[in-house]
Amino acid sequence: MLIETHCHLDYLKAEPLEEIRQKISEAGILKVITIGVDPHNLDRVKELSETFPEVYFTQGIHPHDAKEATEVEFNKISTRAALPKMVAVGEIGLDYHYNNSPQDIQKTVFEKQLQLACDHDLPVVIHTREADEDTKAIIKNFSRYLKRKGVLHSFTSSIELAEFVLNEGFYLGFNGIITFKKAENVQEVVKITPPSRILFETDSPFLTPVPHRGKENAPYFLPFIASKIAELKDLNLEELKKQVWENSLNCFYKLR
Repeated sequence: MLIETHCHLDYLKAEPLEEIRQKISEAGILKVITIGVDPHNLDRVKELSETFPEVYFTQGIHPHDAKEATEVEFNKISTRAALPKMVAVGEIGLDYHYNNSPQDIQKTVFEKQLQLACDHDLPVVIHTREADEDTKAIIKNFSRYLKRKGVLHSFTSSIELAEFVLNEGFYLGFNGIITFKKAENVQEVVKITPPSRILFETDSPFLTPVPHRGKENAPYFLPFIASKIAELKDLNLEELKKQVWENSLNCFYKLR
């Protein structure tokens, strides 16, 4: 049994969604979380969760789109927080690689959404890239109030940040990056992460794992992530899958 904890179903273009859902089922994936990222897709991910029983959703403004965030989006997040299939506030955080939004606005929008998660007792889905120190400082300010914690998804940052957030009670999400030849740094983070703090994700349609590089990524490639993590950590695959199933339910408590 597997749970896809981070994908973008509304971005998938290569196949009809019904075909993707069939392949997801055949891969043993029983639950899928599709992620809200900007003012233009918050409604769509909610609609997908209402259409398909296995699909859950999040609401959040990605750091790339922080400059577009208004009270309209914050109110949507707040209003929808009580819905049974809204499992987290996210994708939120900081991205200083592209700086698509000014850094000061990114930090303000990140903090605003962390506060919403605190107010509504929800976990968070955090994106961080080349922003380790500011991510650490902001999480440190909010962690004690964020009872449900959450996940740093698609983790590619330093071992130091990994150790900090693990100590704070967060999970780390790993995807197809760990199968890439030049991803030694991420593989090292996988090795030091306790099995009880790992989540599987694809981040599809991005970051397609080996051996399917060049194709559009999809949630049904999740078993490749699970197998690679078991290999890196020298763990029995089935035991790891059982552990990560429980991790996913513990992180996103509405999945139960």
